[in-house]
Amino acid sequence: MAESREHRFAGTRGEIVLREWPRERPRYVAVLVHGYGEHIGRYEHVADALVRHGAAVYGPDHRGHGRSQGERVLIDDFEDVVTDVHTVDERARADHPGVPVVLIGHSMGGLIAARYAQRYGDSLAALVLSGPVIGSWEVIPHLLALDPIPEVPIDPATLSRDPAVGAAYAEDPLVWHGAFKRPTLEALATAIEAIAKGGAFGPVPTLWIHGSDDRLVPLSGTRSGIEAVKGPDFTEIIYPEARHEVFNETNKGEVLADVTAFVDRALPSPPA
Repeated sequence: MAESREHRFAGTRGEIVLREWPRERPRYVAVLVHGYGEHIGRYEHVADALVRHGAAVYGPDHRGHGRSQGERVLIDDFEDVVTDVHTVDERARADHPGVPVVLIGHSMGGLIAARYAQRYGDSLAALVLSGPVIGSWEVIPHLLALDPIPEVPIDPATLSRDPAVGAAYAEDPLVWHGAFKRPTLEALATAIEAIAKGGAFGPVPTLWIHGSDDRLVPLSGTRSGIEAVKGPDFTEIIYPEARHEVFNETNKGEVLADVTAFVDRALPSPPA
């Protein structure tokens, strides 16, 4: 696996831990945006593939996640998280002036990346959304209607057809295994609405990848959100029978190859 190093910076609501997988003279920078309840360490193999493809890779643990500060999984305003990701982007650009930046977000991270593209899309060379929480997600109104919200964690079996993925997730001490928190659900609902009203991404090349058997963030709900925001340079790939974490699926090699091939198409051609 590619070597990494750790940085810390003052985020909007406390200290944020940032992982960097460096590469000398990269063709592009990839910023990874992880999902709800997890941490950037679960993307080690994704970062490794991107480094081998020519990228310098950066990824933060969001506030309240992983080793960053904040009450666990409590996010009451996703605009602040988008701002924290922008701080990561600025650091990456300072480290690699003039190098194009690709943003890759999964699940809740796809929501964050989508909102980022609406706020800062002019600066991106490409955008990848994996199982993004946009459009209609029935989990939110269902849980918000309950008082109290039940202590039902995410079912590891919904993540991948590979049982080892679910087992590792269940045993990971940096993963949140408790209930959703009401302010986080309310903030998710607000962010989904903001994305729906925020307009199309514009010309930024966008790839949407999703598992057809994603029971955690169903394909049909996301599709309505995608239709509201996609720009003219848009590609979708739906993986038959794949579950929520396509980067951890049994065909993850195919998924990573599709992502790197998309990045190759999206990046500006080098000068002759």
